[in-house]
Amino acid sequence: MLCIPKHVALQLGLDELYQREVTTADGGKHLVPYVGPVSLTFENRGCFTGALVLGDRVLLGAVPMEDMDVLVSPATQKLIVNPASPNIATSIVMRLW
Repeated sequence: MLCIPKHVALQLGLDELYQREVTTADGGKHLVPYVGPVSLTFENRGCFTGALVLGDRVLLGAVPMEDMDVLVSPATQKLIVNPASPNIATSIVMRLW
């Protein structure tokens, strides 16, 4: 999931759509605002998603990364477009019909 701090949600003027229950690493359960829609772009990729409002920094989670077909390069510790599909994002789907 995309996670953003409260001040970022306010700066972007995002409305709370729902409350979501999240489980933290210590096992605690908390209700947090779910806001959106958020348009994300990285290089030649983009997607729309919602965001959980929590924490003190932006966290780009696996869901939007999968949607944009981007990866974290272990060698450079940077976000990169998928080298297997550099020109356009690809997705794995069940079938077309």
